[in-house]
Amino acid sequence: MTHRLLIVLAFLILPLSAAHSFETRATAAYVIDQTTGTVLLAKNASKPLPPASMSKLMTLYMAFEAVEDGRLNMDEELLVSQNAMNYGGSTLFLRRGERVSVADLITGIIVLSGNDACTVIAEALSVDGTEAGFAKMMTARARQLGMMDSNFTNSNGWPAPDHRMSMRDLGTLADLLIKDFPQHYPLFAQREFLFDPTESSNRLNRNPLLVLDIGADGLKTGHTQEAGYGLVGSAKQGDRRVIFVITGLETAAGRAEEAERIVDWAFRQFAQKDIITAGTKVADAEVWNGDLPLVGLAVAQDLSMLLPVLAADQVKAEVAYTGPIEAPIFKGDVLAELVVSVDGLPDTRIPLVAEHNVSAGGFLSRMRTASRVVIRKIAGPTVPLMATN
Repeated sequence: MTHRLLIVLAFLILPLSAAHSFETRATAAYVIDQTTGTVLLAKNASKPLPPASMSKLMTLYMAFEAVEDGRLNMDEELLVSQNAMNYGGSTLFLRRGERVSVADLITGIIVLSGNDACTVIAEALSVDGTEAGFAKMMTARARQLGMMDSNFTNSNGWPAPDHRMSMRDLGTLADLLIKDFPQHYPLFAQREFLFDPTESSNRLNRNPLLVLDIGADGLKTGHTQEAGYGLVGSAKQGDRRVIFVITGLETAAGRAEEAERIVDWAFRQFAQKDIITAGTKVADAEVWNGDLPLVGLAVAQDLSMLLPVLAADQVKAEVAYTGPIEAPIFKGDVLAELVVSVDGLPDTRIPLVAEHNVSAGGFLSRMRTASRVVIRKIAGPTVPLMATN
């Protein structure tokens, strides 16, 4: 039988309000506090949409993997194909037959959003030497990484009916790029890259937040007529990092304004709080056939949460376990979980463990257990147990 105990913890009662709600102008958005893993905003976040150049992040992820495992070398020069040269839009103006270093191609993708540079890397890494083959590899790798709402038909986000990503998947990808490749991530903060001296106007990073003093250091813009203007961004202030994805804005200026609004909101309206320390007892659970009728439930790990700075409600905590719990029970056994709820944010769950040993009982313990069962059947349903601490 599943038991749920409402725990009123004095240190969890905080002043809360609807101040953390945010109305974005983007058609779809996803915002996560990377430090705590708290999802701050999700609007149409799981809907597969045209990602435009933001999908270049998947090509970059696979390129970084190839560099790390030795399939690519940063100093290695790759051949530019006719297919790569044929791409329009944002390019490095590569020409068929020339050779370009992997380092320049990667930087050109990040800073200048080079469609042609993506294709050169895609053809080099593809099992069959084609961009289409690499796109299939991208889709397969995305699935392995947990991005289930993504499908790729090219390496650069060129408009295609089946080329789709969700904003949640793009947020996941940004998180992975930051965590998995800290040695390469600083490239995303590079503000300019002059690859071709004859094209001096094509040198500035398109990320509008990099010039602002708000901690922004990545990742990738995107724009097509179908997708509108979008941005996968990240900013770090103090010990906190926020990742956000927006799409569907009508203008580049609107994208820049919305991105700045989201960063300001995420950092100013939330604060990280220490909630409870490991080893703190929060409740007791009933024991079946034990030498003790109850076992203490203690928090297994320190809990720190991101909470709204202002609010009108209170943080709520509830213990959930299936019981009575059969003895023997050993100190440290995971027996339950503490579910902490804040209005407007996902629940936080942490394990609760046995505070002490409970040995299997003898004849008297079994009789006591049987008596409790008989009394319950006679008394009927009971009121849920309330516990305070």
